[in-house]
Amino acid sequence: MANELGRTVIHRYMYARSWALGDRKSPLATTPCLIGLDGDCETNAQITPFNASTNNEIPQTLTVTANLPLSPPNFTENSPIYETKIGHVLPPSLDEADAGEAAGHGGLLPISWQRLNHDSSLLNLATEPSIVVLVDAPQLASQQGKLVDALVTIKHRFPGSLIWTPGIGGPDNLAVLVWFGVDIFDLSRSRQCTASNVLLTAAGPRDLVSSSGEEADLESQLIHWKSAINEVKARLADGTLRTLVEQQSLNSPSLVEHLRYHDKLTRENTNIGISHVDKSTILHCNSHTSLSNPVVSKWVDFMTDEYQPPEGLDNVLMLLPCSARKPYRMSKSHRKFLDAIGHSAFHEVMVTSPLGLVPRDLEETWPASHYDIPVTGEWSLDEIERTSHMLKSLLESNNYHTVINHSSMSFDLPGINYFETRVGKSATSREALENLRTTVAEVSKQHVTRNRKHHKILLDNFASIARYKMENDLWLENVSIRGKPPFWRIELEGKQIALWSNDRRGFSLAKSSIPLISANSSLRQIHLNSEVSWKGDIFSNILESYDAGINSGDDLLVLQNGQPVGLARAVASGWEWSTTPGMLAKGHQRL
Repeated sequence: MANELGRTVIHRYMYARSWALGDRKSPLATTPCLIGLDGDCETNAQITPFNASTNNEIPQTLTVTANLPLSPPNFTENSPIYETKIGHVLPPSLDEADAGEAAGHGGLLPISWQRLNHDSSLLNLATEPSIVVLVDAPQLASQQGKLVDALVTIKHRFPGSLIWTPGIGGPDNLAVLVWFGVDIFDLSRSRQCTASNVLLTAAGPRDLVSSSGEEADLESQLIHWKSAINEVKARLADGTLRTLVEQQSLNSPSLVEHLRYHDKLTRENTNIGISHVDKSTILHCNSHTSLSNPVVSKWVDFMTDEYQPPEGLDNVLMLLPCSARKPYRMSKSHRKFLDAIGHSAFHEVMVTSPLGLVPRDLEETWPASHYDIPVTGEWSLDEIERTSHMLKSLLESNNYHTVINHSSMSFDLPGINYFETRVGKSATSREALENLRTTVAEVSKQHVTRNRKHHKILLDNFASIARYKMENDLWLENVSIRGKPPFWRIELEGKQIALWSNDRRGFSLAKSSIPLISANSSLRQIHLNSEVSWKGDIFSNILESYDAGINSGDDLLVLQNGQPVGLARAVASGWEWSTTPGMLAKGHQRL
């Protein structure tokens, strides 16, 4: 039996994946997809590339067959066929018990909550599975945290496998489950709805509208599945899946609960994240749920625990409101603020939701330069608490003696010279701007502030970005900035070592930077096998080792036999580097 499944990731966002199935050059199907069960209506193989069946024995045998030729090397004849024993599956509440009859191994791997807790063989399998089946998914979904815990564990242990959670998927939770890492879905819930003469839609199950001629047969149910699957694929492709996830989570209290718990686990995992995105990517923050988005919470953690302001700039802190236009300094409102301030000696930090605080020196980076949020003029208690905590941390870890607040949020800052300049007015009103101008003049006169030249501002900004995006800013010592915005050249001794890429919102490192980057350990490192002749991109089979904490979009230093040989850009976060097929990083520069 053919048991290899050709697959490669074509779109990814945190744990969510869209896999191309078959030949990566001309795939025959993509995920998320359906798996057909006995009694389902006939569907197109592109949307239902797999069928599954079980026998009547105890314990049961599960067979999964591909409906398309998805097996390498020729992808023309062979269709993967998997067969495995499901084993005895005890209720998840009996997690301390051992089920006894072990489930099977191989290309199709059935996993239950008990197996995750008791089967140590999962840590060292002879064959990495192509498909993992969470056989007790319905039971886990009804218990707090267990479904998410199981899926996160499976994703990290088998990052190159497709995941199927039988019995729990539907058009109403598809986006959320894909966000959790599920790839394969079945029509079990739709069949139940057909039996009850209700329709399972993207908003959940509902009664038929008899006057419109609606029907609840499987063909009608399938229409809603196709629409939901296409919507998720499109959102994964354009980077807006999280927006759909937040909308869909409101379909039920349990989805909200699962999403919050999953966000918490993702936030705590330093091995999953995003450091760079395409310039056109938008981070929609339209609901309170956006506060727990891991992209947002990881920014908050960085600002609270790791952020360092430009050297010597932590004396007077200027708090300003955000703007719809990014970067902020390009907006009409911020031009007025900068005109009123009149110099660059204060550390300007924007107060905004859901990110809390955004320093001027990081305003061009992800996610600060990409988020979009509705402006109501009112702050929730959670937003106030988050921002106040971030501000307190910033003040305690630096030397600020004065805060000038021109934002719409008030703060209690004992021991700090504190000025509010809005006086209840619009930030751009004549009275508020005049008050800002007067306060700046008084503080400047009292503390004899020194203005920064444009070259110094650029150096400060690039150093901050390097500390945020890279391991350190040591590689920028003694550099000069040349060129015109937005294409700044970073030169050392007259030789270009990097270019500021406005499209990438980050550095484009030149080949000449490699020795400097290596000497200062300024990038995370990956080590190639000694016998490899590296000519293209980075795949798992050519790797000897790699640093922890790699995020999607990271620049990486490539070494071989202890020597730097080039640079690469990660397309996958470090948690999936062990066994995920396909490209993990794109070769960027080679010595």
